[in-house]
Amino acid sequence: MSLIENSLERLRRAALAAKDPGVAAAVAPTAARVEPITALEPRIAHRRIAIDLARLRAEGYLPEEGQERRFADYCHRIKRPLVDRALATGAPQNARLILLTSALPGDGKTFMTINLALSMARERDVTVLLVDGDLPKAHISHVLGMHREPGLLNALRDDALDIESLVHDSDIPGLEILPAGEPAEGAAELIASVRMREAAFRLICRSPRRLVLFDSPPLLVSSEARALVQIPGQIIVVARAGHTPCQAIVEALTHVDKSRLTGLILNDGHVSAGSGYYNYGYGSDGKSG
Repeated sequence: MSLIENSLERLRRAALAAKDPGVAAAVAPTAARVEPITALEPRIAHRRIAIDLARLRAEGYLPEEGQERRFADYCHRIKRPLVDRALATGAPQNARLILLTSALPGDGKTFMTINLALSMARERDVTVLLVDGDLPKAHISHVLGMHREPGLLNALRDDALDIESLVHDSDIPGLEILPAGEPAEGAAELIASVRMREAAFRLICRSPRRLVLFDSPPLLVSSEARALVQIPGQIIVVARAGHTPCQAIVEALTHVDKSRLTGLILNDGHVSAGSGYYNYGYGSDGKSG
């Protein structure tokens, strides 16, 4: 039984107990562990943006027309273990912090992050907050027209600024966006700060149904990435066949806590079943991280 189901069951039993304690006892589950309900804070009013899917496709961040169904199947296979781990009974809170990174630019990391966020938004039991954590490039913020909006960096610079107030709702149900924010000197130090950890946990504590998906810079060219990768409970590394040297992948993995490494995605390649890689077989033009 998921955390959401447990919480709903607890509410139902409490309502029955108010009417008839005997009835509530009769319907109590015998094997499932009931988790305490997390009290939600009053919702902060978010600004709302429209996601321009046509622009995303034109910029190379969505699969080509006619390939959507096949690619949706790949995304489903990738997201399923991520969602299951995040919602598992007894899972640590940071399991709901999920990060995609790569060894080098041009591996298709941002492409995968955007498509995984869209796939997760279709889930019934969760919402997904897409965070543009690729601070040097801010691909997501630019393609969504949010590069002038305050975001993650603003919240890290200003301790009095509530990061939740910078989150945007979107016209896609279940999908929220946090832009990178205004550029700042010392971004790597800001990411490595206690303030960053506090901000990340603030985002997941807002709701037990929210998954936070970070687009990270490449590990081998960004000190920000090597700081950011210390925070999430689940990490996926993206590589590109014929582009990413094997030695670069090995070196990138030295920066990742293996207990939090959830998987590897191999773009533009063909791998055998059970190889330990996810494979989606689409190209990247390099703009998509």
